[in-house]
Formats: sequence, C-alpha cells, structure tokens
Amino acid sequence: QVQLVESGGGSVQAGGSLSLSCAASGVIFSSYRVGWFRQAPGKEREFVAGIIWSGISAVYADSVKGRFTISRDNIKNRVYLQMNSLKPEDTAVYYCAADSSWNFKSAYWGQGTQVTVSS
Repeated sequence: QVQLVESGGGSVQAGGSLSLSCAASGVIFSSYRVGWFRQAPGKEREFVAGIIWSGISAVYADSVKGRFTISRDNIKNRVYLQMNSLKPEDTAVYYCAADSSWNFKSAYWGQGTQVTVSS
C-alpha cells in the first residue's frame, strides 16, 4: 500500500521559514516525479514545485521562485520543501504527490499539512 505522509507544517510570521517533509512508503520513490501542491481556503489546489527522480531538475511556480527549494533523498524515500521569506498568501494546506508524469493525474497523494503565515 502506497502512503505519503507530510510533516513540518505550522504557524510562522511573515518573513519566516518552514521546512516540509514528505515520507513515502510502499513505493519506489526514485521512480516517480514528486510535486508539492497547496490549497488555500476557497481556492483550487495549485502546483508549487516539482522534482524529477534524479533531483537534478526542479520546477517552481512563479509565486515561489527564489523563496522555496524542493529537494529529495531517494535513499530515505523523502522529498523536502524548504520555504523561506514566507508571505501570508503562502497560507494553505500543502500536499505532496508522486506520479510517473508531470500531469499528476494518477498521482499518489498525502493527507496534507497546514502552513499558516501571519502578517
């Protein structure tokens, strides 16, 4: 059974930092592209960042470029999202997802972790 578990969410003031972690079990993580998504209240879920199996290439939403960094450790079966210079508009539930393609239509999803940024 494939399971993704996010951790590391919390509350922080604007300008602060948080580091999220996504731990995978039941799947060979290195075979998948992994992405971080977020969903704010009343809004659709949006892509935040993604990384390929080797970790060499990553993509980011324009809204987080230069502030967030995605990385992965295939040995530990984990993917991380380092979030710096956080803004109130970054407040959302953050999800990790793993899929063989970038469209994430058949992805495995975690349960999400709440990130709250206060001004």
